[in-house]
Amino acid sequence: QVQLVESGGGLVQTGGSLRVSCAASGLTFSNYAMGWFRQAPGKEREFVAVISAGGGLSYYTDSAKGRFAISRSNAKNTVYLQMNSLVPEDTAVYYCAAYRSPFRISTTVTDYDPWGQGTQVTVSS
Repeated sequence: QVQLVESGGGLVQTGGSLRVSCAASGLTFSNYAMGWFRQAPGKEREFVAVISAGGGLSYYTDSAKGRFAISRSNAKNTVYLQMNSLVPEDTAVYYCAAYRSPFRISTTVTDYDPWGQGTQVTVSS
């Protein structure tokens, strides 16, 4: 059974930091690029960051560049998103997802399967 489980969300003040994690099971983790997406109330799910299967390539949405850092441990089957300098506009449910490609990355929601259940990140002003 393939499963992605996020953890580490919570409530933080503006300017604070959080690290969310996503533990994968039931798949060959090192064959998948891993992405983070988020969805705020009333908005569509949007791309945040992606890291390639081997960890050598990453890409961020413009609003995350310089503030967020994606990383992974293939030994632990886990991907992380370190979020710094958080602002209220970062408030959303954060989802991790897997893209089956050993070499490519994608920012497209429909390229990803499976998905985790999401973890809430709330940034207070």
